[in-house]
Amino acid sequence: MEAKKPDNVVYNEEEQRYDAALKPYATNVGAPAITAADNSGWKLTSVKTVNERFQAKFEDIHRQYQELTEQYERNQLVYNAKFNFTPQLGQTYHLYRDKHLQPFLSIIGPTECNFDYVGSYRINADKMWEEVPQAANQ
Repeated sequence: MEAKKPDNVVYNEEEQRYDAALKPYATNVGAPAITAADNSGWKLTSVKTVNERFQAKFEDIHRQYQELTEQYERNQLVYNAKFNFTPQLGQTYHLYRDKHLQPFLSIIGPTECNFDYVGSYRINADKMWEEVPQAANQ
């Protein structure tokens, strides 16, 4: 019967040799204790960075949603207006309200009439209406 080696002796049974010097960790009783590294600082900064990225992405998606909603509402307003012509791409048209507050589209500019002016719009190549700033109309 083979004598059992003490627990503090590093003996490799499979290779039948002492291999304490080959181990990647301390093997004797006097060696410092193996402890997990304190990575709480790294975690805190990483969590903060990830949260900031999520927040920035959320704000970007929220801004895109608001722009899409505004674009949808603008197109609904103009497409639901009354007009008896085929709008030409790139041409500016003016939206007014009649005496029954119903919207209508016209080629007559706001400085040339006394209608209830709502805004000026231009249709783009995607058939989407874009608002034209007031200063660009004059």
